[in-house]
Amino acid sequence: MMTSINPLTTPRHQIRDEKDQRNREAALNAFIGKKAEIDEMLTRLQALSEDHFNAHPDEINWSNVGTLEHYASLLKRITDSAFREGEHAK
Repeated sequence: MMTSINPLTTPRHQIRDEKDQRNREAALNAFIGKKAEIDEMLTRLQALSEDHFNAHPDEINWSNVGTLEHYASLLKRITDSAFREGEHAK
């Protein structure tokens, strides 16, 4: 349980420091949650890739190629941003 501070008797810097600490903790928790979401998506994508995106070799057509091209372009946007490449290069 968090102790409530009295704004009338607590120095401003202490109030600010405690607020900053709570904010950092909330940001860390949000970061960990988003990372877990990304990890789950990557795991699912990896499994789908290992299963050849649910495509049977005898049924591959240009529609399948177009779908993979679309997926690749979306992933490229992400990797370019994450690694500061392409339009995100400095």
